[in-house]
Amino acid sequence: QVQLVESGGGLVQAGGSLRLSCAASGVIFSINAMGWYRQAPGKRRELVATSTSGGKANYADSVKGRFTISRDNAKNTVYLQMNSLKPEDTAVYYCNADLSTIAIRAVLRYWGPGTQVTVSS
Repeated sequence: QVQLVESGGGLVQAGGSLRLSCAASGVIFSINAMGWYRQAPGKRRELVATSTSGGKANYADSVKGRFTISRDNAKNTVYLQMNSLKPEDTAVYYCNADLSTIAIRAVLRYWGPGTQVTVSS
């Protein structure tokens, strides 16, 4: 059984920073891409940032220059450093991982339960 657990969300004032973490646990064979998505009330879930296993990053235009995704492959963990936060960044942030397990070698996408980020003006 694979679990992804996010941490680091909370309430912050506009202009502030937060760092999200997401650790994958279970009998994991390998992890390919890991990433972060977010969903604001009444809106669709949208891509925030992704990272390949080699560390190549991709960002949504709305967060470029403010957010940084990074990984610790030894810990099966992905991070999202969020700086210069804006009220429009308020959302539930979800991490995901494309991975295979010892039992199931096919690469499947797993999601965490999400963590709330609220940016006050």
